[in-house]
Amino acid sequence: MGYDVNCYENLILSSDFFKNLEFFKEVFKNDAVFRCRTVTCGGKNAAILFMDGMTSSADINEGILKPLLSFKKIKSPVTEFLYKNVIFCGETVKENKITELLRGILYGDTVLITEDENALIINTKGFKMRSVEEPKDERVLSGPREGFTESALTNTALLKRKLVTADLYFELMHIGRRTDTKIFICYLNSLVNKKILKNVKKRLKGIDIDGILDSNYITELISDNPYSMFKTVGTTERPDIVAARLLEGRIAIIVDGTPVALTLPYLFCENFQSDDDYYLNYFLGSFTRVLRYICFFLAITVPALFISLLNYYPALLPTAFVISASAARAGIPFPTFSEALVLIFVFEILKESGIRMPQSLGHALSIVGGLVVGQAAVDARLVSAPILIGVALSGICGLMIPRLKGFIFYSKLGLTLLSSALGLYGFFLGMTLITAFILNLNSYSADFTYDLKSLEIHSFKDVFVRAPFFKMITRPFNLTKNKIRIKLSKNNKKLNEELNDRLDKPEKD
Repeated sequence: MGYDVNCYENLILSSDFFKNLEFFKEVFKNDAVFRCRTVTCGGKNAAILFMDGMTSSADINEGILKPLLSFKKIKSPVTEFLYKNVIFCGETVKENKITELLRGILYGDTVLITEDENALIINTKGFKMRSVEEPKDERVLSGPREGFTESALTNTALLKRKLVTADLYFELMHIGRRTDTKIFICYLNSLVNKKILKNVKKRLKGIDIDGILDSNYITELISDNPYSMFKTVGTTERPDIVAARLLEGRIAIIVDGTPVALTLPYLFCENFQSDDDYYLNYFLGSFTRVLRYICFFLAITVPALFISLLNYYPALLPTAFVISASAARAGIPFPTFSEALVLIFVFEILKESGIRMPQSLGHALSIVGGLVVGQAAVDARLVSAPILIGVALSGICGLMIPRLKGFIFYSKLGLTLLSSALGLYGFFLGMTLITAFILNLNSYSADFTYDLKSLEIHSFKDVFVRAPFFKMITRPFNLTKNKIRIKLSKNNKKLNEELNDRLDKPEKD
């Protein structure tokens, strides 16, 4: 017997009831939660097969067993008669493929086999699931408070509530030889780029792995740049973010067993966007977004700039600052570079410890680590106060952009090494390499930095700032051919002229 349900894809049920029953018993002979109940219904043999703990006992008892045992006469074909006249459960499917029947049993459905070549897959799922709640890492000040759960069917329902349209498509795939994980590909058919959709399906079908336990398995297997520090596939636990991405012509992937959904293509500017930008006033949203860009720059450059300027070009700094920094370094046994390197790693250790520890201890750890240990290190003349302030500022700024925490750490470390060795030459060399690396990334045929490189005004309306909704007339031009987002009033001449000017320009591939 195979370990993969796809091993049986060429098998179908036979007309021999007892042969079929023995087959399923043999497949699940070592499964302690497999249940088989045989009954006689109107003089005909029947059996229900299900997994204990994954099904609803009430649905089985009231919707299947009770009506089966109450019928005295059943006409042939048996399965067709039961399907139309006996079974009370809402979702019931006739099936004769062994693979689909096994999938039904393993996923909490009940399979009813009779004395013919068809069986019924009856929806009796009853396993426990986490309730819908707001994601802890994606909280907002204003807006929806619901998040995805580990159930893919619940997640698709949450998405359906957001996008009440028949244009929303869900395509089902199974990935994983042993886990047979359900994967839903979601998109709006009239907006999606068909070439990108075809590419996504091709990459998903090419995955041959034992099991998929989380969406990150998919991310690393289908990414354009699997070795890149930048992720080119978006992740979120919020259905409103997924809905917003679909409305721009993108594709979402929902993986059963994890609350994290994937969205693609993924653009560089999305790292700096937040739900609050759209649920609060656009003036406030624009300010906080600009602040994130500034914090990103400070997070990767402050330690490197401090070292390069203080060690190589002190004349470029104010005299009072140089004197103060030199006085603070008096008696410090380590060079500035060593101080910065140690403090960067200490900050990362404190941050990760605060995340991994119980919440009640995490706050205490951050206070002890940030205040007590830091102050003690300065008083003991192990580190100087200026470099401690610089590294702390860099670390705090990095917390403003959680999606880029990995890239910020490695970039900060690399720039610090280059700046300590070559001064400002090393700093600018590092910044040039980082910029070139970002500008050359792609996400599923979409330019990762299209909005930053485009000279068209509309491209900047949701990049560095968040323009008012009545100004964001069109969708991103590089994601979908359906451009118009807002239906304009005929009386608004200015907006119509602006839109016509944009649509007259040839589309860039």
